[in-house]
Amino acid sequence: MNDPSTDRHISDRDFDAALVGAAMAIAGEKGWRAVSVVRAAQRAGLDLARARARFPGSLAILMRFGVMADQAALTAAAAATGPVRDRLFDMIMQRFDVLQAHRDGVRAVLRHLPSDPPLALLMTMASKRSMAWLLDGAGVGTTGLRGALRVRGLLAVWLYAVRAWEHDDSADLSATMRAVDAALGRAEEAERMLHPGRPATVKTEDHAADPGPAVPEAHEAAAAAPVEPPPPPEPPAAPPAEPPPPASPQV
Repeated sequence: MNDPSTDRHISDRDFDAALVGAAMAIAGEKGWRAVSVVRAAQRAGLDLARARARFPGSLAILMRFGVMADQAALTAAAAATGPVRDRLFDMIMQRFDVLQAHRDGVRAVLRHLPSDPPLALLMTMASKRSMAWLLDGAGVGTTGLRGALRVRGLLAVWLYAVRAWEHDDSADLSATMRAVDAALGRAEEAERMLHPGRPATVKTEDHAADPGPAVPEAHEAAAAAPVEPPPPPEPPAAPPAEPPPPASPQV
């Protein structure tokens, strides 16, 4: 039995990092199905009662891992300067640095997702929220239809880059960096085409400050919005057009 006194001096952040790291190690060795909060806590030598309080189940491990990646990206964004595209590039690569530290485990999760559609959907929703945070951190608005399109666009950038990262065995992740740069370029051009004559990005001072992690509703609303632009208006005599169906989940 784990002794609570052995880890009571550990901060919550370090406790979570240790449990997540142990879970990713188990996933890398045995696959994601072998992961549980109990096994991860036991492997890391952590108090089970504290683990239970902080991680209701294995899904919480993945959610916490995503938050850790976001925190690394947003910490880098706080000191970043330069064009929005450069800031987004740096933040995305910061997220990959976090994934890279647990590469085998993350790849095990990616292999598992096609066989677990509910988890894949939840991970896609979490990724959308992460992309909204990154955009806000770079000074790009995420509200309204245009904001929802930006979130979906950055999600597409992320998913494209994840596929490159999964097969990138270089020490400096050069293939991943090329994929991120190319995808950001395409996303930037797409926004120019959708909004000709308007800047592709919004300056930081043009939108309200991010309310912080205690108020996630704005991010969730943007993530849930459809990516397709609205259909052209029908003639007055015709009934209103049906809204486009939501995009299929992607992971």
